[in-house]
Amino acid sequence: MYDFDRVIDRQNTNSVKWDKLEELYGKEDLLPLWVADMDFPVPTAISEALKTRMKHGVYGYNFTSSEYYESVISWMNRRHSWHVKKEWIIFTPGVVPALSYAVRAFTKPGDKVILQSPVYHPFYNSIGDNGRHVVTNPLIYRDGKYYMDYEDLERKIDSRTRLLFLCSPHNPVGRVWTKEELARLGQICLKNDILIISDEIHFDIIFKGYNHTVLANVSQELKENSIICTAPSKTFNIAGLQISNIIIPNKKIRERFSLELEKDHITRPNIFGAEALIAAYNESEDWLDELLEYLEENKNYFINFVENNIPQLKVIEPEGTYLVWVDCSGLNMNSEELKDFFINKCRLALNHGEMFGEEGKLFQRFNIGCPRSILEKALMRLKKGIESL
Repeated sequence: MYDFDRVIDRQNTNSVKWDKLEELYGKEDLLPLWVADMDFPVPTAISEALKTRMKHGVYGYNFTSSEYYESVISWMNRRHSWHVKKEWIIFTPGVVPALSYAVRAFTKPGDKVILQSPVYHPFYNSIGDNGRHVVTNPLIYRDGKYYMDYEDLERKIDSRTRLLFLCSPHNPVGRVWTKEELARLGQICLKNDILIISDEIHFDIIFKGYNHTVLANVSQELKENSIICTAPSKTFNIAGLQISNIIIPNKKIRERFSLELEKDHITRPNIFGAEALIAAYNESEDWLDELLEYLEENKNYFINFVENNIPQLKVIEPEGTYLVWVDCSGLNMNSEELKDFFINKCRLALNHGEMFGEEGKLFQRFNIGCPRSILEKALMRLKKGIESL
């Protein structure tokens, strides 16, 4: 039994989430419910594995062990019914770098890459910073839920369109795409010779009543036309160890992607990241199961509190991830006014919706991956802030 209620002081630990508030928000006394890392300690098995490796005292060049690959393969099979082969797995120091590597490997300057907005903001940077053009295929927001717009997608594809970035589960709107939705999207991409880069970093965080479908599991055709980006970082709260696995069944695509990594001499995970992954996937499944129960309770608490106390806000109930997307249009403020309100009146550090794209301007993203007492305190600040209007 793990204690997710225990509050750990993360201040003065070089925590981006807690120690960058003055720099990023102009105030230190904010409660941070922004960047996507959790405030829970890692599973005991991970910390013990790191301690054991640390005690050895020598941290020289390492190679990726067979145990590492077996851990990944076993996890994908157990949790996602996905039968992965060792040679499909390519290490990168994070999913975001992998997006940039994919852009450079499979497009030329001036080519187009499609994303489904509002979406995780590094998607935009990975495209634009590499001299390619962002094409937005906005999701349809209807009756408190988001859907893919296939007609808009087909209209926007042209001869320069090479890639589509898929966020699955979707960050920030929390959708867990169904197999049927993914199949329809995949058929459009196959018809137009568009490779899909699927960011599935949150695929272990799925709420009751929903099931995640790995894109490569939808069909044989999509398995051969996709790059699946995975990592233990969101699942086990080890983002600081910078470890991810990009899984590419298609040999030609895999070799082309690998060549791009070789240019930057990206070859193997660091010693501690590898140990953490093995301990996470082999010994920490019980921790994840308890975490999912706790996050489910946090999600329900958040939704019920807002519905009962702050009717001006509309919560988009997440189907996956520990991030909650909130429609703030009922406050009748523009984007800048919302930003000022949440910082200066509510004393909360959130992700402002406009960073996810034009469609997010009147939204805020809340991170509920924290002890209940922190969430309760944040919601009371939110309630008092709105009462002051």
